[in-house]
Amino acid sequence: MSSPHDFDFLHGDWDVHHRRRTDFLDPGADWEEFVATGRCWSLFDGAANIDELDVPDQGWKGLTLRLFDRERETWSLNWSTSRSGRLFPPVTGRFEHDSGDVRGVFHGDDTHDGKDVRVRFVWSGISDTTARWEQAFSLDGGDSWLPNWSMDFTRRTGP
Repeated sequence: MSSPHDFDFLHGDWDVHHRRRTDFLDPGADWEEFVATGRCWSLFDGAANIDELDVPDQGWKGLTLRLFDRERETWSLNWSTSRSGRLFPPVTGRFEHDSGDVRGVFHGDDTHDGKDVRVRFVWSGISDTTARWEQAFSLDGGDSWLPNWSMDFTRRTGP
């Protein structure tokens, strides 16, 4: 069952390794890799948080606002980038705890290159010092998924 403290693991400073398809909808597209730094902080006594990613080599920043819906016990994840200055449609979902493993799965609907896509975010590999986020798109309502972006988080230990 999800709770307002599901994202507590993300609070603090991170080094982030990105791996992203050059074309999100092409399974044969090349992958590009780049690094970022991130910082996440809590709001609403844990029931909300914001993280900001700084990607200096590409000249942009990203931000996610996460809000916990106490009635539904689900999270909404709302992404924006300095390139557009707008919020993308949210993905919603929850965390599941299974035999010590924690995994968060979130879904939403969006458009990419003029096509309607189903979006999936997965948080996994969560520990005190690491976490993994992966994005995938589906053009067939979720019957099949094309992973197109992953971020591997490593907690920063120095300044």
